[in-house]
Amino acid sequence: MGFKAQETEYHVPTQEEIDASIAKYGRDIYNDFDLDAPVFNDQHYDILDDLVERCPVAHSTVGEGYYLATQNKVVREVGQNWRTFSAAKGYMPNRPEGLPYLYPEESDPPLHTAWRTALNPFMGPATIKEYEATIRADANKLIDAFIDRGECEFVSEMGALLPGWAFFKNVLGVPIEDLDKLVDGVEDGTFNPDPVVRGEKFGYVFQYLGEYLAKRAQEPPRGDMVDMIAAGVTYEDGTESAWADRVSVLVDMTFGGIATTTYVMAGGLHWLATNPDARKLLISDMDTYMPRAIEEFARVFPPVVALGRTCTKDVELGGRSLKEGDYVMMVYGAASRDPRVVEDPKKIDITRETVLHSAFGVGIHRCIGSNLARLELRATFEEWLKRIPEYSVKPGGEPVYVSGFLRSMRSCTFQW
Repeated sequence: MGFKAQETEYHVPTQEEIDASIAKYGRDIYNDFDLDAPVFNDQHYDILDDLVERCPVAHSTVGEGYYLATQNKVVREVGQNWRTFSAAKGYMPNRPEGLPYLYPEESDPPLHTAWRTALNPFMGPATIKEYEATIRADANKLIDAFIDRGECEFVSEMGALLPGWAFFKNVLGVPIEDLDKLVDGVEDGTFNPDPVVRGEKFGYVFQYLGEYLAKRAQEPPRGDMVDMIAAGVTYEDGTESAWADRVSVLVDMTFGGIATTTYVMAGGLHWLATNPDARKLLISDMDTYMPRAIEEFARVFPPVVALGRTCTKDVELGGRSLKEGDYVMMVYGAASRDPRVVEDPKKIDITRETVLHSAFGVGIHRCIGSNLARLELRATFEEWLKRIPEYSVKPGGEPVYVSGFLRSMRSCTFQW
């Protein structure tokens, strides 16, 4: 075999371990894993921790089958080696037939390089900093709508709205009244159990954003990211990017902008609601502890559970032999809970000075929107805690989750 990934401890799960997995989860998670199984939603962290401890590379027999890299250094090996583990055949396993690829996420260099180079200035720290006043004002506008009521269902009344508002108003310039339809398209296109419905919802998002991009291409330029995408880029071979590629980029940026940050917001606020001493510490010195809390919440509430790559050649990974064409999911949610790189990873600790996590991805495909996400999180946590420092989870309003290759909190009701 011509290439060997980083060495890592591996043993074939024993029959005793397999039996224990079946007894606990109703299936052999090491050899018959399923991202969409209800048990993965219900016992999410237990399963991630078992995989990290016992199986650096697990396997699924669902559909065409796929592997799952779980330990931190195995995930990094996949993410940092795009030549062997390609993104060009998509990031979701058993991809619905006919679903367009999302650029630049589902591409490799040089196409990936061309688009990321053009997009990066619009998502850099200096540019994102200009959005802070608007995002904080929007956070307070949302809080205004429910603060006097003494309770709110956080996800629908704030958590699912603010990221979309931030992205639509500041980055895309899309009419805010269209946000609900796009959020629905993104959510159902990701989580609906019916692949036909997923395809239809995904198609709506493509159609809407394609029409919006065509409209913007005919308008006077605003000097923003949408103008750049509409104008396109020149590829390494001298050709201009196709119109379909440009629409794909806009869809990719939109998916990232409205489908991820909500879970970290909701997860963090829920944890603070149930840990009043930590909440008081955070409020007492936000300058010191807020940046740490944001990284810790991103580590333990990662919305992107796993993204996939395709092997371009035979390779040994985590002690397992994979073949050219095999599909591998990088389980970011597990890598961020690996005790080999995080001390006491099952504990949520907002005082950690250094938080190593993979919530924003690994390698050249690392999340381009991480600066915006961190700003949204800081604005949400700070404005909420300034105005609602004492709150709790309303009885009967405990969190409801949905999991797959992404994880989302669908509802959680707070009271004060």
